[in-house]
Amino acid sequence: MPLRENANLRGVLLALAAFGVFATHDVIIKYLGGSLSPFQIVFFSVLFGFPMVTFTLMRDPSHGNLRPVHPWWTAFRTALVVVTGASAFYAFSALPLAQVYAILFAAPLLITVIAVPVLGERVGIRRAGAVLVGLGGVLVVLQPGATALTPGHVAALVAAVCGAFGAVIMRRIGREERTVVLILYPMMANFVVMGLALPFVYRPMSGQDLALLAVIAALALVATNLLIFAYRAAAAATVAPMQYSQIIWASVFGIVFFDEGLSTPTVIGTAIIVASGIYIVIREDRGGRSRTTPVLRTRSRIGSPSAPRVAPFLPDSQRGAQHRSAPDATHPAH
Repeated sequence: MPLRENANLRGVLLALAAFGVFATHDVIIKYLGGSLSPFQIVFFSVLFGFPMVTFTLMRDPSHGNLRPVHPWWTAFRTALVVVTGASAFYAFSALPLAQVYAILFAAPLLITVIAVPVLGERVGIRRAGAVLVGLGGVLVVLQPGATALTPGHVAALVAAVCGAFGAVIMRRIGREERTVVLILYPMMANFVVMGLALPFVYRPMSGQDLALLAVIAALALVATNLLIFAYRAAAAATVAPMQYSQIIWASVFGIVFFDEGLSTPTVIGTAIIVASGIYIVIREDRGGRSRTTPVLRTRSRIGSPSAPRVAPFLPDSQRGAQHRSAPDATHPAH
């Protein structure tokens, strides 16, 4: 097998493993969500994640302080990350796993749209058509008018929208902000905001619950590292579509652990969303109108507040942005 094909296969397998670990991470969230508030789950998963991420950040070679270069954009992104995490955790606890993934899969479509005003991205008629078709798939999943929209559906939509906004902002500011700022600010914000909410939602936890909360943080770190290795081995256009494998895990885990079935609208809508997302990835990879390739540069997984970002740990040639010439040059965006 040629070297490049072998590397691509390795990248695909690593990505599949990463998203399998993320799916396991989500199963635990759903299990704990049956008795604990999402605010409590986020708080403790971030608390347990702090030491793990701190060890990861010790490898950051850049010089500087913790003051953001773009304070308002950083504050906006931080708020979006907090909302995304809490919303995604609530959605996982309230909806079947497959439905949550189907809605979250709309994030690449939304990134394509949001990148137009924020990044000045040019979207041709084909990609625009793919976005419209994909959003139609979301409507197929939600079935407005036929079924009632629950708070879980709203939370999943909020997570997709806020996660997409956060990813696009990262493309705008990430090449100038230090990695430690972009990772620690959202974690600290989650710790503070969820900590303030904790007295109102706290429920006593068993030792098993605490252990599972630590496992959530550990799985997020393991899955992120697997993604890093996947993107080091293979091209982004090869690795990115592997995120859709989560729907397979969701189907299996949903049936085995939660007695969840797959409804016909969810299957049809998910197929439409996935096809549209893959088409957008292919169009971005071919170049042409896409100058910023915002979807391909969004390598981190949306809705995992205790996971570090992927892009800072990739070689310069795979990050898609140039370092600044100043001595405190920082890692570029996803």
